[in-house]
Amino acid sequence: MKKVILSTLLAATLFGASDYKYEVTPVVGYLWNKGSDGYVSTAGVDNHAVFGAQMQFNDLTSLIKPELSLLYANTTAVGRNDKGGTTTAMAGGVIELPGMAQMTPYVKAGLGYEMQANGDDGLLLDAGLGAKYALTENIALKAEWLYFIKDNQDLPGRVQNSTLLAGLSYAFGETAKPAPVVVAPKPAPVVVKPAPVVEAPKAAPVVEAPKAAPVVVAPAVAVVATSAVAAVVAPLDSDKDGVLDSQDKCPKSPAGYKVDAEGCPISASLHLNFATGSNAIDAEGRVKINDFADIMKNNPHYKATIIGHTDSVGSTASNQKLSVKRAAKVKDMLVRQGIAAKRLTVKGEGERNPVANNATIEGRVENRRIQINLTH
Repeated sequence: MKKVILSTLLAATLFGASDYKYEVTPVVGYLWNKGSDGYVSTAGVDNHAVFGAQMQFNDLTSLIKPELSLLYANTTAVGRNDKGGTTTAMAGGVIELPGMAQMTPYVKAGLGYEMQANGDDGLLLDAGLGAKYALTENIALKAEWLYFIKDNQDLPGRVQNSTLLAGLSYAFGETAKPAPVVVAPKPAPVVVKPAPVVEAPKAAPVVEAPKAAPVVVAPAVAVVATSAVAAVVAPLDSDKDGVLDSQDKCPKSPAGYKVDAEGCPISASLHLNFATGSNAIDAEGRVKINDFADIMKNNPHYKATIIGHTDSVGSTASNQKLSVKRAAKVKDMLVRQGIAAKRLTVKGEGERNPVANNATIEGRVENRRIQINLTH
């Protein structure tokens, strides 16, 4: 029940829903008409091309995204040569479904009103399905099929319309992101060197003359034993990874990376300050990814598995999809840095493996992360 409630509060997608507040899409298409009684017309007009625009609002609700559409066509009346404009205005909702890394399928439904130059106006119901293919973070190709049912007073029965539309969607109005959590670095361990050991000089021996003879006391001969002062030097671990420099084959491992017995990185957890439901990466996160790209360049034998994670806000399905998109985003940035795509594998764990308590804000920040496993 908790998952059902949360899924109605937040649904995250790669394009639009969480990163941007609005989407506008100019569209063109073609409409086919057929009345339920066999009339091939809509209020007495032939099949025709249409064009118009759609506006989607992503931050008003979490599951159903409101949409406004306006379509226009220059139509020809059936059996006559006179032409007139047909304008259709619609309002409805869009539900985006889990898809691939760049593909977002969706379903939609709504209510509209059609206005024709010949006066054959009327209400209509519309429903359909479609998909968006992301080209960049805020531009996507969009295609959809719509089905209309309209009651028309001038034709017997209901009029049924099928429409195919295509366009280029542009998202704007980026949502605000929470301030990153800054963790103070741990102080370097203090190494205390013991004081050098210096031996005290030994006393000179006293030699006495025989008793019969006058007592002659020989001068004392001072014999001083000197010892080398040993300087005690603590063993070094320059990169603080737990492996001494004398045994470390990767002496410049970045802080926070888990290393093997030879000091070489095998995994890393990158906290990239993702906002809830978002895969956008800020400037600080880009620096971390650039540092990791340097490791991959300096160690060409490494391969990496990039694993995305989320907090528990939202449905299990949407979080699984979002985790894949976060990992895919990191892979794309590494490829742009010159890392071969065949060295990188993308995986999503959704909300399954939290490292902190999702009941707190701080815990959810920790759980929105990228885990990278290295093999060589």
